[in-house]
Amino acid sequence: MSFRPPYRLHASVLYQMTLTSRLQERRLDEALRTLGLTRITWCTLLAVENEGLTQPSEIAEFIGIDRTATSRALRQMESAGWVARRSGAPDRRTTTVALTDEGRALLARATPLAEENGRHFLSKLAPGEAEILQRLMARMREGEARALPSF
Repeated sequence: MSFRPPYRLHASVLYQMTLTSRLQERRLDEALRTLGLTRITWCTLLAVENEGLTQPSEIAEFIGIDRTATSRALRQMESAGWVARRSGAPDRRTTTVALTDEGRALLARATPLAEENGRHFLSKLAPGEAEILQRLMARMREGEARALPSF
């Protein structure tokens, strides 16, 4: 029987990634909250306007959430006047999503908050390290069943 040292949670690079992700998410959430947004509604605005995604299933896949969470977010966003949903013709089973003028204005106000959040954390890295980190994380996601989008 060989000696196995105890697992040290804080020595795990994957746990360090989780902690870092939570910190940046929390900071971004706090900034977005000042505009009435959540991270999901923010990502939905980006998916529709910047990526041209119009189908709820495409939006869900882009964000990396399930269809139920996407539908809930879209309902809230429609009530707030940020998006418009339309049933497709002729079978009405297809829904398309578009930003309203209010949604576009909100996106324009939220974008600098997200950019500042990125600068806050990435400024702690040496030149070139962010690109290396991005490539390494993308490599770690390769082949995973529910791969998330590359940014």
